[in-house]
Amino acid sequence: MAELDPQAEALLETVDAMGLPPTYGLSVESARDRLEELFAGGEGEAVDRLEEFAIGGPGEPIPTRLYAPAGRGHPLIVFLHGGGWVLGGLESYDGVCRALSNVADCAVLSVDYRLAPEHPFPAAVEDAYAAVEWADRHADRINCDPDQIAIAGDSAGGNLAAAVSLMARDRGGPEIAHQSLLYPAVASPAVHDFPSHEENAEGYLLEGASIEWFLERYVPNPVDHRNAYFAPLLARDLSGLPPATVLTAGFDPLRDEGREYADRLESVGVPVEHHEYEGMIHGFVSLLDQLDAARDGIETVGEGLREALES
Repeated sequence: MAELDPQAEALLETVDAMGLPPTYGLSVESARDRLEELFAGGEGEAVDRLEEFAIGGPGEPIPTRLYAPAGRGHPLIVFLHGGGWVLGGLESYDGVCRALSNVADCAVLSVDYRLAPEHPFPAAVEDAYAAVEWADRHADRINCDPDQIAIAGDSAGGNLAAAVSLMARDRGGPEIAHQSLLYPAVASPAVHDFPSHEENAEGYLLEGASIEWFLERYVPNPVDHRNAYFAPLLARDLSGLPPATVLTAGFDPLRDEGREYADRLESVGVPVEHHEYEGMIHGFVSLLDQLDAARDGIETVGEGLREALES
């Protein structure tokens, strides 16, 4: 068995020494504030163009932030942040989006989709789908190439990216050139049970009890636990989906469901690049200032996007 990366171990020791309560012991507002403290902050990398604007959504206007290289005709990545569908936003993933835009030489549209519990499933996934539709129709207005649109997301955002890829296929929607799924949450508690759920349930930043806390707020209706747009692993057919880059982490409770999703995509002929960071923890790519592997993860995702969008 792989060993925990020394930098990840030091980070976990620091978090533990702070004596902070786990996510499941916090109010929603306090949990949101803590994620901002952990992931936000710092200036991040410079980008040539930064714009903020709202796009039309199914419920209300959706705030977005665009990161783009200079010039015209760049590919466009629709980015969906993590945070268990309850936490996170434009600020908490600003550093990731800046780095991804630079590494992939693409524009990145970060989407501030509606959060639970105020807006439970399917609000987030419908907002995410609306953002891809908007990108398909209006890419040229933001100096991007409408024929080169990809989608990316981490954790809950990886869930949304996978679900939107399914939706676009099922609804005859926009053509998505590539999907980048960073340690995605793709399983349903009503159906799936993987060894990593138990092996990594405590002590590795994302804990099993916190996953339950997120799910109670995002999918309060048990009927939705069997909806493939909530849990893409439930989809009977994964053929015809965009090529994928899938990142998993060895000390992540979501590790095995990400592996399974990559395997199932590959089994039906979808081109897949699966990269497992054996010594890493959930959310590592967001920790660019603390973990060397975060930069490597960004470069791996960026390389997959460049190859897909250049072909």
